[in-house]
Amino acid sequence: MNRLMNRLLNRLSCLLLLCASTAWAQESPQLHLPRVGLSAGMHLINAQVAATPEQRAIGLMFRAEMPTSEGMLFVFEQASVQCFWMKNTLLPLTAAFVAEDGTIVNLADMKPRSLDSHCATQPVRYVLEMNQGWFAKRGIQAGQRLAGPPFTVRK
Repeated sequence: MNRLMNRLLNRLSCLLLLCASTAWAQESPQLHLPRVGLSAGMHLINAQVAATPEQRAIGLMFRAEMPTSEGMLFVFEQASVQCFWMKNTLLPLTAAFVAEDGTIVNLADMKPRSLDSHCATQPVRYVLEMNQGWFAKRGIQAGQRLAGPPFTVRK
């Protein structure tokens, strides 16, 4: 029985390492993700789209700079309370936690290389990361709506 448990634990450990290895082995920014055009009022955003678990795990890690109106849109399969942290992320960012219809639920400023957790205050389907201060400089706050292809409006 012990041998069977050891083999099972060994296989489980290997599976966990395999799943996590993509984000851990990555040491350069992912710059070639698909992009989507979004808008926040009159302000345009060119966002890379992180839609797979691997792309979301890497996010904006290892990026030394990001143009002013660029960001990353994290797309999740279903709405849930998403939490983000900044390990290996070199830039200060603001995360906009966004509902399925594009409404910003809450905003969180995040410090580079921090393991502090920043979470949505309610279930969201999207998270948009921009350079820290981008939303504040444009007067964009929770309750305002982003527009673009991924957001759906319920009637």
